[in-house]
Amino acid sequence: MTYDELVTKIRDYTEVDSNVFNTTIINGFIDDAEFRILRDVDSDNNRRYATATIASNKRFIDTPDDLLVIRSAQVIDGSDRTYMEPRDTSFMSEFNASGATGKPRYYAMWDEDTIVLAPTTDQEYTIQLNYILKPPSLVDINPGTYLSQKFPNGLLYACLVEAYGFLKGPPDMIQYYEQKYQQALQGFTIEQMGRRRRDEYQQGSPRLPKQS
Repeated sequence: MTYDELVTKIRDYTEVDSNVFNTTIINGFIDDAEFRILRDVDSDNNRRYATATIASNKRFIDTPDDLLVIRSAQVIDGSDRTYMEPRDTSFMSEFNASGATGKPRYYAMWDEDTIVLAPTTDQEYTIQLNYILKPPSLVDINPGTYLSQKFPNGLLYACLVEAYGFLKGPPDMIQYYEQKYQQALQGFTIEQMGRRRRDEYQQGSPRLPKQS
């Protein structure tokens, strides 16, 4: 599904034309819907890996511009890879106050754009960040994005929830499209977190818990 196709469907489903649903308003629906899906499911397209070389006697690293959440962090020393343990900044400040140096064992988000390591590096190391990003929006990329191609129905339903909320439309319509979104999301979640990350020979088929 392309951007133009999604815009047309939003206006057709709601029976509201471009005089009310202008480009700015429609783009807001799409942005909000995409961010909601990002929070609801950890899809494969949001996973990224970045490496950086940090010199000796350093403890801060700039994070990638598109980083949203760090999944894990590794120290690479030759052929050896070691996962660092996440800690809070108060722990890091106390640990680094000792002036200890060595191979980093811990990391924390220091601010929005920086992570801090402990202990301070005693030599040059390569750090790999495994993270979740905020992907580019369909508003900015044509003809389509991962979500518009792999989860078009869910993206549409999420946009319609936003659209009817904007219109202060009938509660039953908002509820209807919310239910349609949740149904579509369930299937997408099984695909992303089940089938694409499981070996059925070893782990069996993925199943969602059934409410009793």
